[in-house]
Order: sequence, then structure tokens, then C-alpha cells
Amino acid sequence: MKIDCLVIDDEKLARDLLLEFLEPYPEIEVVAECSKGKDAVEKIDKLKPKLIFLDVQMPGMDGFDVLEAIEHKPYVIFTTAYDQYAIQAFDKNAIDYLLKPLDEERFKLAIKRAIDRIKAEQTNVEDIIMNIKSGGDDGKYSSHLFVQKSEKLLNLEVKDIVHLEASGDYTVLTTKNDQYLSSSGIGKLEEKLNPETFIRIHRSTIINLNYLKEIEKHFNGGLIVKMENGKSFPVSRTYAKQIRKKVV
Repeated sequence: MKIDCLVIDDEKLARDLLLEFLEPYPEIEVVAECSKGKDAVEKIDKLKPKLIFLDVQMPGMDGFDVLEAIEHKPYVIFTTAYDQYAIQAFDKNAIDYLLKPLDEERFKLAIKRAIDRIKAEQTNVEDIIMNIKSGGDDGKYSSHLFVQKSEKLLNLEVKDIVHLEASGDYTVLTTKNDQYLSSSGIGKLEEKLNPETFIRIHRSTIINLNYLKEIEKHFNGGLIVKMENGKSFPVSRTYAKQIRKKVV
């Protein structure tokens, strides 16, 4: 999961320090820096970052003015040399409030809070949407899944999925024309798929029988499935019986 981030501070040294502290976090991608409030408003609404680091005191528009002016609503970590704004900051639903000079250990805690909250939000949204049934077989199985692509959730017809592959805690869904990454594990997704069409052939692989080209017997007695898109997958002994049930 990539988290687009904007760094807003009128002091270059402060921006540089934030960038340095962010280097160990590959999941956070800084898409822009701003030194003025007006510029920040434009970039936030244009780039729609998930997270911003926002200085409170800046010439012209201060940090709170920026939040009042924007349409896109990102998560906010405030940075300031003054602690009297803390209550006002948390009234704006800030994730954290960092006092300058920035302490790296305190910064790590703020980043952990931000990542945890963003991941929880994304998971909750996906869970809610994926539980929507759209005319599946007797309503038990999903005919559509909503998958994330950049900042959008796309409506994907289940029948268009060629195969699913586990990738750590995530699952890669492959169609004829594209691939999508879901934060749901492959076992959770399997529960939403009709087993008459989608067969688990390995602990990390599910295939759509409608896109299965052929099954090849391996020299050691194992099976290899070959899909219409040219991809091949081994069938584990645990799941081989699922394939053999289809043999007539």
C-alpha cells in the first residue's frame, strides 16, 4: 500500500529534516513540498495526498487556514514550535502533533499511528464494499468485487478474474487485461467465489475454470494447469482432488 504524502513548511531546513526522517518508510511517497499555504491548498486538492505534514505557523495562510480552504481531506500530522495549538489541532482530527525541534523517536510513533489508521480505514472500506452482493448465484457468492486501483475503487466483475495468487498478506487478482492488488487474504476472497467456477489448486493459487486451457500430468505424478493467458500453475497434492472431480 502506497501512501501519498505532502510536506508543508515555510522553512526549508524543517522540510529537509522531515524528508530525511521519511526515508526509511518506502510505503510513504512524498509527492510534493510546499512552503506557502496558498500553494499547499492548490497541491492538496490537485494531488489528493492521503497524508500531509502541516506546519501551523506560516506567513499568509497558516495551517488551520489551509485546512479550512481545502476540499480534499487528508490525514494530518501537525508540526510546530508552539504547543498552544495542540487542542485546536486535535479538534481538526489530527493524527498527531509534533513539536519542533523534531525528535526522531517521537516522529516514528507519529508515522506508526498514521500508517495503522490509514491501513485500518482502507481495510474497513474494502470489507464493507466487498460484502455487497450484486446478483450472485442465489445471493451466496459475489458477482462483483470492488478493488483498489490508485486512489479509486473499481467495480470488477468476478467472471472476468482469470486467477488469484497470494502475495504475503495481499492477493493479486489477474484479468485478461489487468492486475489488481487486494489487501484481503486469498482465503477470505475464496469464501466469496463460487467453488463451481473457482477452484483452489494450491494454498497460494485459485483459478477460474472458464479460463483453464489444459491440465498436464507431470513426470512425478503431479499436475500442472495451463491457463488461456499462458500462465501455468502446479497443483498441490492437497488440492488435486478438486481437479480430479472434474475429470469425466
